[in-house]
Amino acid sequence: MTLETYGGLAAAADFRRRPQVVDTAGLPESPASELARLVAAAVAMPVEADTGRARDARSYAITVEDGGRSTLLEQSDAAMTPAFAALLTWLRRHFAGQ
Repeated sequence: MTLETYGGLAAAADFRRRPQVVDTAGLPESPASELARLVAAAVAMPVEADTGRARDARSYAITVEDGGRSTLLEQSDAAMTPAFAALLTWLRRHFAGQ
């Protein structure tokens, strides 16, 4: 699973930043099942319409690889579902602990 962040006020600083990667196969059982639950919820929740009001909002792309299938979830600070926000929070905490 990868997380990419784009835009926002710090866009120039993030220009050459590589995607952050989670090796889900290496996670302990409890965090892995929590992550799977969060991914399923984010995939199932419809994306809200982007109002365009926050031109300096950050955008996020989460790519989930599963059994040869790839799912791309993209949302922004301007229009983010609660399920996507929960997944993004989990990923940020994971990367902060590395």
